[in-house]
Amino acid sequence: MTTPPILVAALYRFTRFADPAALRPPLLALCEEVGLTGTLLLAGEGINGTIAGSDNAVAQVLAHIRTLPGCADIEVKFSRCEAMPFGRMKVKVKREIVTMGVPETDPTQIVGTYVDPADWNALIADPDVVVIDTRNDYEVAIGSFEGALDPQTPTFRDFPAWFRENREKFGPAPKIAMYCTGGIRCEKSTAFLKAEGVEDVFHLKGGILKYLEDIPAEESLWRGQCFVFDERVSVGHGLVPGGLERNPDGTVKTD
Repeated sequence: MTTPPILVAALYRFTRFADPAALRPPLLALCEEVGLTGTLLLAGEGINGTIAGSDNAVAQVLAHIRTLPGCADIEVKFSRCEAMPFGRMKVKVKREIVTMGVPETDPTQIVGTYVDPADWNALIADPDVVVIDTRNDYEVAIGSFEGALDPQTPTFRDFPAWFRENREKFGPAPKIAMYCTGGIRCEKSTAFLKAEGVEDVFHLKGGILKYLEDIPAEESLWRGQCFVFDERVSVGHGLVPGGLERNPDGTVKTD
């Protein structure tokens, strides 16, 4: 079996960039020089994005990213595909690298407890643990963890209001486990819950993508497919493309 030629690298890091706009030109220039496609977001709170290209091109850009403040040991999730999953390369400067709309939430200062994929099944099988999917409703529609609570939020910006409206349903001292695609939304959502006074907050390290990469299908509690924000649309166990198609509005065709 031949190895698909395109390497896809998903990454994020919450760190402090004093001047994210100054980081953009050299990063974009390098990405274009080596022929990458994808999107990278820069903000005062760090970097987030997914890039795709040849192994050598991805390696060069990751080496550059690791020279940025606080990014020397940035974790990267790799997968492969047969063709470029993005149309072009974009590097954007944003207010947030993942938009939740609660400016005081700072994952560099406070965050939940990381749970490795190998330990995730035992955690979410505990009947005393409330498992919450922090992704958008159209993502949850094609796959989720067994027994997880779906907030049915159209965007991540809606999550804080949903939690505040439902906080009393979880009891005075809840034990909450949350997950998302690659881990970044859970960095913010666990920081948010900690700031809201929830002490026992856990999140899946590396997100669903790392779980699907590490945990064999026969041991998995994941049901369905995982939505991804590129031309693959979704992936399954082993990060194999799921074969789904996207609607014009970006959601997934389910019929």
